[in-house]
Amino acid sequence: MRGKQAKKRKLDPDAKYGSVTVSKLINYILKDGKKSVATRLVYSSLESSSEKLQKDPLVVLDMVIKNVGPLVEVRSHRVGGATYQVPIEVSKNRRLALALRWLIQATNDKKGADFATKLSNEMIAAYNNEGNAIKKKIDTHKMADANKAFAHFAKY
Repeated sequence: MRGKQAKKRKLDPDAKYGSVTVSKLINYILKDGKKSVATRLVYSSLESSSEKLQKDPLVVLDMVIKNVGPLVEVRSHRVGGATYQVPIEVSKNRRLALALRWLIQATNDKKGADFATKLSNEMIAAYNNEGNAIKKKIDTHKMADANKAFAHFAKY
């Protein structure tokens, strides 16, 4: 690795809820620099999902991230000519990033309604431990479980 490791930038909390997590979700949805559009989509989907579940929007989002975020994943590790899929624990920051990414990917894969409605429906499904984002987490855990024999190759 050349040069220095890039420093983590501090993200400002969003205006409505004062949450850095909501801010990250907005930035993940952001397209072509249209932050106001992304903000409107996130706020409307958070409100509609919280109305349907009768919970606070931040509680809903935290539960969705907790349900979607993987605990283990596999990483390729080359040992003597062979490449093994080695299961490793996922850090808190990566868990959040993967959860948000998978949530948005599952939303984009759906057809039909507008993005805010699709995101709201996916969040409700993830809150109830169902949906495509949860399926992605389960598949990741299955892959890690299937390759746990190679766990001793992990660097700690």
